[in-house]
Amino acid sequence: MKFKFSIAVFLVGFLITLLGAWLKITHMSVGPLTGNVSLTIGTIIQIVGVILLISQIVISKKS
Repeated sequence: MKFKFSIAVFLVGFLITLLGAWLKITHMSVGPLTGNVSLTIGTIIQIVGVILLISQIVISKKS
């Protein structure tokens, strides 16, 4: 995997989190997607992106 992939995963999570914040502020929902659900999904995706990035940094330091 490349660094670009993990950064892209993080940015997708960031955008989903922004959508969740907007939904929460406006008290709207898009079908089953509410602000709380969107914030949770976005945060989990961001955590996965950070873990991927850290693992790639550790692996590249070893070689």
